[in-house]
Amino acid sequence: MASSLNQRMVFPVMVVVGMFCLLVTPSIAELPRFKHPPKKQQSLNILVLGDWGRKGTYNQSLVANQMGIVGEKLDIDFVISTGDNFYEDGLKGVDDPAFYQSFIHMYTAPSLQKTWYTVLGNHDYRGDVEAQLSPILKQKDSRWLCMRSFILDGEIVEFFFVDTTPFVEEYFTDPGEHTYDWEGVLPRLAYVSKLLKDVDSALAQSKAKWKMVVGHHTINSAGHHGSTEDLKQLLVPILEANNVDAYINGHDHCLQHIIDNNNGIHFITSGGGSKAWSGDVKPWKLEELKLYYDGQGFMSMQITKSTAYIIFYDAFGKVLHTWSISKDRNVAAWI
Repeated sequence: MASSLNQRMVFPVMVVVGMFCLLVTPSIAELPRFKHPPKKQQSLNILVLGDWGRKGTYNQSLVANQMGIVGEKLDIDFVISTGDNFYEDGLKGVDDPAFYQSFIHMYTAPSLQKTWYTVLGNHDYRGDVEAQLSPILKQKDSRWLCMRSFILDGEIVEFFFVDTTPFVEEYFTDPGEHTYDWEGVLPRLAYVSKLLKDVDSALAQSKAKWKMVVGHHTINSAGHHGSTEDLKQLLVPILEANNVDAYINGHDHCLQHIIDNNNGIHFITSGGGSKAWSGDVKPWKLEELKLYYDGQGFMSMQITKSTAYIIFYDAFGKVLHTWSISKDRNVAAWI
C-alpha cells in the first residue's frame, strides 16, 4: 500500500494504520432526555452495534456471542444500536415474531441484559415504525428503548440520537419498489427543520465533557453507501459549531473509523451486526481512514473524563483496531 498522502485506498483491506432504572427528565430543547445512573467505576462502558436483525443469519449469532463475552469483560453499562434493527422491512407490528427471533432470543448473554438505546434505520422505516416505538415492546423485553430522536445523559458524556432517515430526500422522491412508513414525519421539511433546531439547541446548551451524536446514516464513509450528502449539508455544520467529538452510525455494513482532517470529528461506523459487503469499498484519504473492515463485528467504548477508548472486534472476538480519543484532540493516538 502506498504511503503518499495523495494516494487512495482502492482495495478491500483492514487498514491498520441486570437492568438500570431510567430516569426521564425534561429536555433542554424538545428532545426527550434520559439519564443513565452512574456506576462507581471510573469509566462508562458501552457496546455499539448496527444493522443486525436477521434472525441469527449472516453471522448475527456469532457477533451476539462475542458481544456477550466482551460485555462481561468490560462490565458494560448499556448497548447502543445504530439502526436497521429488523430486516428486510422492519417489524410488521408489535406482535411480529422477528422481535423475539432477532432480539430477545439472540442477545441472551447475562452481560447484554442492559438497556439498548436504539435509533431507527431506513429498513425500519419500511415496516411499522410505531411498532418499534411502542411501549408494548418494552413490556416484552425491558431492555428495549427506541425513539426517533432523544438525548442520553451519561454525566461525563451526552449522546444525541438523531433520526436520520427523513434527511435523505431520495427515499421520498425515488423510493423504488419500497414503501416507507412516513406517519409522524410529514411534512418532511418541517420535521427535519425542527429536528435540526432541537439538536443544535441541545448541543449548544450541553455541559458534558463529551458530546457524541448517534444516527443510522453515514456522514463520511468509504463503504457501499458512501457519504450521505443530505447530512453533510444539514447536520455537519451543527456538529462543527458545537464541538461534537464523534458521530457514530451504521448503514454501511462494515466497521470503519475516519478522522476528518478539516474538523477533527471522529466518524465511526459500526454496521457489522449481520450481513456484510465483502470488498465493497470506495477510495478514501489514507491519512483520514484509520480502519476499514468489510466483515461482521461490533465496537466497544470506554469513556472517562479525559479519554474515550474505542475498540473494534470481528465476529470471532479478534481485536481489529484500537484508538484513544483525548479531549486534547492533538493527543489522540493508537492504543
